[in-house]
Amino acid sequence: MTGSATAPPVTPDGRYIVVRGRLWRRANPALPEPERQAIVARLMDARRAVGRALKSGDREALAAARGAVDSAKVALGERGPVWWQGGEDLNRHLARNTRYAEWYATLAPAG
Repeated sequence: MTGSATAPPVTPDGRYIVVRGRLWRRANPALPEPERQAIVARLMDARRAVGRALKSGDREALAAARGAVDSAKVALGERGPVWWQGGEDLNRHLARNTRYAEWYATLAPAG
C-alpha cells in the first residue's frame, strides 16, 4: 500500500465514517474490545475466503464466504439493525444529501 493511511472523517454523532463522500456505518462502539477484535478476525478470514473462492471459481465456497462476511458485518453493527436509538440508517447515502450535509461541507475542499 502506498501513501499515508489517514483515518476517514467520522460524523459528529459517531455513527458513520465518510469515504469518497459516502456514509458508511461504523461498528458499534459499545462492543467490548476483545469481542470486536474476534469479530474483525472472523471478518478478515471471511474476506480472504472470498478471494480464494473467486480465484478458484468455486461458487458454493463463494456464497459461503460472502455469507460469513455478512454475518461478521452484522455482528459488528455495520449491517442489520442499527446500534443506536432510532431506526434511521443513512448507510451508503451521499453525505451531501443527508442531515450531515452542513458538517460535510466543512470538510470538503473548496473548488
